[in-house]
Amino acid sequence: MQRARFDRLVEDVRRSLPRRFKKLIENVAFQVDDWHPDSPHILGIYHGVPYQHRGPYYGNVPPDVIVIYQKAIERISADENEVRKKIREVVLHEVAHYFGFSEAHLREIESDNQDE
Repeated sequence: MQRARFDRLVEDVRRSLPRRFKKLIENVAFQVDDWHPDSPHILGIYHGVPYQHRGPYYGNVPPDVIVIYQKAIERISADENEVRKKIREVVLHEVAHYFGFSEAHLREIESDNQDE
């Protein structure tokens, strides 16, 4: 998939986030790279100060970054529809980290959703 198309899919997901979340997301840049530098299995990562840890002292800092790894997602997806679904899953997962959810809590939520 061309990078421009993948970027648009990421942007579509970002725009489709519920309004109550979008208005709370501040100082966050979304970025697409091919692979995580340490592991080809990582699909996305959040770097920054989680929302709940920001206070009145928080300011004049570079943006947090959510990185989505295109080649890693494509490697586990059979077609563009699966790529689109995986992008949504990964973006939501990383946004949840922005809001302070731990990996353990996210796994629990994801497991509960698969049982439905």
